[in-house]
Amino acid sequence: MKITLAHGSGGKSTTELIQKVFAKYFSNPILNMMEDSAVVEGSSRIAVTTDSFVVTPLIFKGGDIGRLSVCGTVNDLLMRGAMPKYITSAFIIEEGADSDTLEHIVKSMADTAKEAGVTVICGDTKVIEGNGGIYINTTGVGFVKESTDIVSTNLRYGDAIVISGNTGDHHATILSARMNIENNIKSDNAPLVEMVKKMLKSGIELHCMRDVTRGGLGTVLNELADASKVNIELIEEKIPVDDEVKSFAKILGLDIMHMGNEGKLVAVMPMEQAQRAVEIIRSCKYGENAEIIGEVKQGKGVTLITPIGGKRQVNVLYGEGLPRIC
Repeated sequence: MKITLAHGSGGKSTTELIQKVFAKYFSNPILNMMEDSAVVEGSSRIAVTTDSFVVTPLIFKGGDIGRLSVCGTVNDLLMRGAMPKYITSAFIIEEGADSDTLEHIVKSMADTAKEAGVTVICGDTKVIEGNGGIYINTTGVGFVKESTDIVSTNLRYGDAIVISGNTGDHHATILSARMNIENNIKSDNAPLVEMVKKMLKSGIELHCMRDVTRGGLGTVLNELADASKVNIELIEEKIPVDDEVKSFAKILGLDIMHMGNEGKLVAVMPMEQAQRAVEIIRSCKYGENAEIIGEVKQGKGVTLITPIGGKRQVNVLYGEGLPRIC
């Protein structure tokens, strides 16, 4: 079945689409009430984030736009030390979209929400003229403990920079698909709930966390360095990169430092706690390649120590990072 404008009219066709696709996978007592808003249990402190996902292709090696939308939203909450609880789901569907593709995406989104421990509590569907595209907007809500204060201005001299795994996987996957390049690279899109929860529970003094998405590691760390008025010094040989991604980047002239992910985080904590953090992350799903990659020092910006001992200044990404990865 192809999606038509009638599916967005609010009438019988809309009801059928909701029942046959969305309600089939998102069913839960809150959503099934089909009210104009959801009333849910809350917390004294909440974290709220919203994001929109416009990636093409819709389905790619290792994931799809549905999984991506949940991972991106959940991970943004986690980076503030919040435990993700609720998520909303709004679809903008272009006329001509294939209903089988839509169902694949919705099912994937529901499966990922279950993995992440979040409940889809409300949503919306709009159908517009177009050429079969599908776009998703999500809002996430998470609960934050009163004692938790994880912000980008918290970096201190001597802190360690820890990354949870290989850089550039998602960027290379999307670009490969867009350019019809055959390889074995897969997206790393993943919810990072387990590793964050375990680090928080362990008592590690997390000063800051960020997920490494658009703009890549270089951009993310520049933002942190600027916010805390410090220098972040990285050891290039310590930054984990899959060999195939490294070769792919070299062939196309891409800078690994500006290639994004959708399932990696950087965490900053006192150096004496860093190895323990790495061990915790490595014990979790999606964290097997975690490494200590640098240190916070006096100065400004981000510098990279090369394998021959030279220093390279790493800047933020300028212009549009191709392709759009989320």
